[in-house]
Parts: sequence; C-alpha cells; structure tokens
Amino acid sequence: MNTKHITDRRERKRLKREARKRRPPKAKRPAGVARGSHKKKVPKMAKGQRKR
Repeated sequence: MNTKHITDRRERKRLKREARKRRPPKAKRPAGVARGSHKKKVPKMAKGQRKR
C-alpha cells in the first residue's frame, strides 16, 4: 500500500493496519522446505590469489 502522500503518522499507521487485515492470508510453507537459517550454506570461495 502506498501511503507516501499521507503526512500524519497515526493516520498512515491506521490505514496500513486496515490494509493488512483485508489482505488474504499467506499460504503455509510446504513441508520439507527449509527456512533461512536451516538452508544449506554455499561454501565461500577462497580469498587471496585470483583464480584466472
């Protein structure tokens, strides 16, 4: 929701909350899909001398 034109902070917050209530709920994450910290990490390339 774009609320840039509203200068009053309380009014902007109220509108954002109302918009959040009206929005349909997010779909649940499927089983077996890891969240951020549980994902496999990509090994970092060695620092130092260039490869090419």
